[in-house]
Amino acid sequence: MGTFKAIRIDKAEKGTAAALTQFDEAELMDGDVTIRVEWSDLNYKDGLAVTGKAPVVRRFPMIAGIDLAGTVEQSTHPHWKAGDKVICTGWGMGETHLGAYAEKARVKGDWLVRLPDAMSMRDAMAIGTAGFTAMLAVLALEQQGLTPNHGPMVVTGAAGGVGSVATALLSKLGYHVIASTGRVSEANYLKGLGAAEVIDRNELSGPAKPLARERWAGGIDSVGSTTLANVLSMTKYRGAVAACGLAAGMDLPASVAPFILRGVCLLGIDSVMCPMGLRKTAWNRLAGDLDPAKLTEITHEIGIDEVIAAAAKIIAGQVRGRVVVKIL
Repeated sequence: MGTFKAIRIDKAEKGTAAALTQFDEAELMDGDVTIRVEWSDLNYKDGLAVTGKAPVVRRFPMIAGIDLAGTVEQSTHPHWKAGDKVICTGWGMGETHLGAYAEKARVKGDWLVRLPDAMSMRDAMAIGTAGFTAMLAVLALEQQGLTPNHGPMVVTGAAGGVGSVATALLSKLGYHVIASTGRVSEANYLKGLGAAEVIDRNELSGPAKPLARERWAGGIDSVGSTTLANVLSMTKYRGAVAACGLAAGMDLPASVAPFILRGVCLLGIDSVMCPMGLRKTAWNRLAGDLDPAKLTEITHEIGIDEVIAAAAKIIAGQVRGRVVVKIL
């Protein structure tokens, strides 16, 4: 047993405090697989946890970070052995279970997905929870029966992590993608990912009508609140919207009109406790459906020592695309 580098969150006099420090391996939580963490990433939820802007962390001390990719060091789980390359996302890491911003992690083997052969650990974390969530949303829309022939798809928060991957995925699958963003200066970036149109988020930020002009067959929303209400009101007959975020708030100031007059479906997307079968399907699809060149375009890299500063930026809406964190 020894110590390793980690971003530790503790209770403070006012809220919480995060610091890069040494963590004692003896303090790792129970689990049947110990992993040498090599890569992680930065998600909006990580930003909330590290900055303390929302009560994401449920136990103290906590190691932040909800996603990791690494190599198994020790395992008593029947499916995993030393040397296996694995991905772990969600399951309460960084919230109730010590997380990914550390050189070591101990988790349950049942939480792990094998790294696809065609994917590097860095690419897996360039995808991370954001990209995994975007893929789950695409799968849900497909399960609802939507295809590119049904019409355009809107993606809100399109310049963020979920939105960037969703735009790239839907575009490659043949959809006409309408990207909504509060950063219209990112129009060229979004068109480079495959967006056919870019609209200002202000078009979706006013009070929602019960029903508005039909504009799209469906969409992927990472914003919530009034934005989601407007998206629903503008969705075509028998369309569907996958909701996976709450950057603008947890409220939904909408009416039942889209659901009972147009047969619109609202599909809830949860990545944290997602069943293993669906996880494997999503990661296998990501390995084939996400253009590696576009993944490179949306990603930039930082070190673990830069995470705390980057967390403040993602909460302030100053991060474009995906951020990977090099741990080792």
